[in-house]
Amino acid sequence: MSSNQPKIPNIVRAFLVDLDGVLYMGKNPIPGVRECLQRVSELGYGYRFVSNSTRRCRSSVSERLQDLGYSVPTKHIYTPPLAAIEKMKRSGKERCFLLTTGDVHRDFEDADISICEEDVDYVVIGDAGNSFTFDRLNQALRLILDGAEILALEKDRYWMEPQGLVLSTGPFVAALEYATGKKAELMGKPSRQFFQLALSDLGIRPEDAAMIGDDILTDVLGAQEMGMQGILVKTGKYQEEIAKSTGVKPDMVLESLADLAEHL
Repeated sequence: MSSNQPKIPNIVRAFLVDLDGVLYMGKNPIPGVRECLQRVSELGYGYRFVSNSTRRCRSSVSERLQDLGYSVPTKHIYTPPLAAIEKMKRSGKERCFLLTTGDVHRDFEDADISICEEDVDYVVIGDAGNSFTFDRLNQALRLILDGAEILALEKDRYWMEPQGLVLSTGPFVAALEYATGKKAELMGKPSRQFFQLALSDLGIRPEDAAMIGDDILTDVLGAQEMGMQGILVKTGKYQEEIAKSTGVKPDMVLESLADLAEHL
């Protein structure tokens, strides 16, 4: 039981929190999580939401959370497109081929990034779902072989839908890496640069934060390698056999994020 676990270390001043599988599953908010977040805030802890969601733009993510009963300022949500946009702006190269689905393209358009089908600087790959067609992947292949760099918004292996686990972006990124001989640069979790966007906004060091998620590699191990605490929740994509097989030891395991308040 989570109640037998130790308290959160005193040094922890803030939490980075995953979204899908942690705040909600499908169209259903996870019971008790909203009340727990209110308690976390009342106790003076800061928090930001860091998600590898690449099907929705930042404002759409915020709107969905509102629909699920969570009051979350859009500026407190961090998704991989923000990191990709920052990198492109720093490089001065702002033409990309976007292999995604949904409305995530709005983040790039709002930042005046040119989304093109040819003569691009970057091939940006997110969770394209049914848009991972042979033609689109082949177009990405040709652009990369012509000199474009690969930006992987995330490299998760799979994620949880109501009907079960489904392929995420990672397998398709791996296919393009293999075919082109080029290595993709990761924009989302567990990239240190991505975590740092949220930590910098909070004004804290990695050792002063804990990451809470349902992916033992992307969330827990990624956080631990950066110096954060890694807290695993048994909701979302969590599977006990897979978690054990990784050899990763979370700093804490909770049945749900709703249990966090018991350990503060």
